[in-house]
Amino acid sequence: MQEIRQIIQLYDELKAEEVACALAVVVSVEQSSYRRVGARLLVSEDGRYVGGISGGCLEGDALRRARRAILAGKPSTHVYDTVDGEDAVIGIGLGCEGRIEVLFLPLRFTQADNEIEILRQLAGTRTPRVITRLLKSDGPSMTMGYQPRTEDQLEELGEILGHPLAEVGRSILAEGRSKVVEIANGAGRKQVVYFEVLQPEIHLVVTGTNYDIPATLIATRNLGWHTTVVGARRKFTSEISRLADQILDYSQVDEVSLDAATAVVLMSHDYDWDRKMVKHFLPRQPAYFGMLGPRKRVKKMADSLKTDSTLNLLEYPNLYSPVGLDIGAETPPEIAASLIAEIIMAFRGRSGGALRNRKGSIH
Repeated sequence: MQEIRQIIQLYDELKAEEVACALAVVVSVEQSSYRRVGARLLVSEDGRYVGGISGGCLEGDALRRARRAILAGKPSTHVYDTVDGEDAVIGIGLGCEGRIEVLFLPLRFTQADNEIEILRQLAGTRTPRVITRLLKSDGPSMTMGYQPRTEDQLEELGEILGHPLAEVGRSILAEGRSKVVEIANGAGRKQVVYFEVLQPEIHLVVTGTNYDIPATLIATRNLGWHTTVVGARRKFTSEISRLADQILDYSQVDEVSLDAATAVVLMSHDYDWDRKMVKHFLPRQPAYFGMLGPRKRVKKMADSLKTDSTLNLLEYPNLYSPVGLDIGAETPPEIAASLIAEIIMAFRGRSGGALRNRKGSIH
């Protein structure tokens, strides 16, 4: 979502300056590629750009093609074929061996529902949303591929294509992962449709005011996450106040809103305050609930909670304690990296193992 926000920001600047622009979108990938279908690059007529469609290999050539599309005033596509050695011909030096098809789409500022405006409507979502792009079609409706449709328009698009797309969209939304789907209608016409799932930005809630919190806030700021710090207000440092999106005293903890994209991490190093925060947050069932400290500390707390509540801390499936992936982290920045990586792992439904041991595609 952070990249989408950056694209919207540049688009608004270009619109205010009346500088023409085009959007480059990856619409097909075969074999290996650094970015997947749906990756975007916004390019201005004067050479400014944001986003990416590769690891930096295609961007130079894509900038030229996007500016050509702006001058021509109509969409175009190009296939980068690095399997057959095209990278040696055009000098882009791709490290991946694959075929990547890119759509270059001039944007009109006067079009109220162009792709950027559609993304703007979804950028602040707190629930997963899906947008759909028709990539290929046997029939004349291929022009639909130049503009995505939100889930609210799936019924309409499904009627055009003769296929119940809304059902497919709901299924993919439930899975939570973007997917390219080949469908066929009753007349035997085949279409390739891309369902892009847009996940909300992660909201990280941390409790405490200690020296290791700023490193975590710095890491999350680079990722575009929203952050809330709950602690003793008199102990908040100027650094924490500057880095956090929201700071609340422990007495204001009821103001913290939780949803399916919220992670809660207790980092106070204060057993009594952590115990109070467990009693507050655990009944609200956060999607990720982390507690800093050794196993014996969380076990002691779990035993203590049984004496005056019905909470069973150790049986909570989303409990992560000790927090973080096992990378040997020691310093606050390393601990932050370990913690943030584990939160991403939990929300993406992955195992956190080394990619070299993963079988099949890494995406």
